[in-house]
Amino acid sequence: MLIGGLDTGKTTVAIDAVRHALTEGNHPVLVDADVGISTVGPPACVGIKVFESEDDLEHIDDPDGLHFVGAITSARLVLQQVVATAVMVERARNLGDVIIIDTTAVAAGVSGETLKYHKAELCRPDRVIALQRGEEMEPVVGMLRRFLDLEVITAPTDPGLIPLGPDERAHRRNEAFAAALRPPLDRWKVRPTVFAPTLPVGLNLDRLDMVLVGVQDATGGCLGLGILQVERDTLRVMTNVGEGMTGLRLGSLRIDPDTYESSAISLRELMFGV
Repeated sequence: MLIGGLDTGKTTVAIDAVRHALTEGNHPVLVDADVGISTVGPPACVGIKVFESEDDLEHIDDPDGLHFVGAITSARLVLQQVVATAVMVERARNLGDVIIIDTTAVAAGVSGETLKYHKAELCRPDRVIALQRGEEMEPVVGMLRRFLDLEVITAPTDPGLIPLGPDERAHRRNEAFAAALRPPLDRWKVRPTVFAPTLPVGLNLDRLDMVLVGVQDATGGCLGLGILQVERDTLRVMTNVGEGMTGLRLGSLRIDPDTYESSAISLRELMFGV
């Protein structure tokens, strides 16, 4: 499991680890739990990628499995991100013999420490690598060593790393949403009863317009993303993965279907006004 703040090189190290595992004759699986800037699959999801050869690195964005979280920041939905990561790691155990977990850049403060602690608690990695510029990861490192008895290695970041600015991060995220929601998009009429969480009786459906959803199948897996659309009191989902859809999980984002820009929402406020 790789942990660290913004622009510490976690994803680069993860991909290097994949290459090393392949050269050793192993079958690595990358669990991408960075829901903000995803490498495997779209943002707002935890994705897994199984590697049989280095050729698979050319298609690293094409996931072999997804678990919908519905947010792009760790602070909002800690429980969902912990569960999604643990579920995908358990799935990865059956698909390969080396598992590499890339995580979000939120690693400090109450939210960051809680997220990393519970991910490590449930996933039980053999080794945690904490990348840091100075000593900013020491509180998390000490906590993991003290309470979970894990092998935690600290390592300095590559001084040649060029940080991404907020505009570049947003641009990459928008491009990833655009790829996941690439036309042609089918417009499926959906009933209010197919959602998780359940829609309250009497909800003004207009409030759901442009809300991001995870398109779910009968096994609990996520097929991909969709965007809700409301027209004349009719609720539809725009998606390119509608075949096999059995339900929709509500996200905590609105997505502009023209620009793919996202904005955070609170589901509790949206559905209950509190």
